[in-house]
Amino acid sequence: MDILLSILAVLLVIVGIVGCVVPVLPGQFLAYGAMVCCYFCSFSHIPTRAVWIYLVLAVVVTVLDFILPAYFTKLSGGSKAGERGATVGLIVGMLLGSIVGAIVGPFIGAIVGELIADRSDFGRAIKSGLGSFLSFLVGTGFKIIFCFAVLLKVFGQIFPALGNWISNLF
Repeated sequence: MDILLSILAVLLVIVGIVGCVVPVLPGQFLAYGAMVCCYFCSFSHIPTRAVWIYLVLAVVVTVLDFILPAYFTKLSGGSKAGERGATVGLIVGMLLGSIVGAIVGPFIGAIVGELIADRSDFGRAIKSGLGSFLSFLVGTGFKIIFCFAVLLKVFGQIFPALGNWISNLF
């Protein structure tokens, strides 16, 4: 059973990392699933506390990924219309199911929202859209950091020599 769980953990963490940039895949939860698989292996030394902490982190990263587009739109000078546009654009982009949709959706949504509110200020609309794009980069960065932390944890359990090297490195 340990071999099956180990193989599943490796596959889940790799697909989880891919899921950080592919909007259809919930990368952080797939990576978390890898940690859970590894936790149930007989050789695992992952404490139960760590499993719960990583679950909370996965949820926080997910919530941030949904909140950041509106926040960065506002931070970059956008109005409520730009925030709403970025949120709608994010949802539409995710429904399209492509990475382009998830990146471009909030950007275009913020621009359209700003232009609906005030057609005369195209520069502000573009700035708002760039803030939304920046939020995609930050959100993706959080997901990648989380998934690589899980990768190190899982690989450190499955491959003890690698785990010793990682613990000595940090």
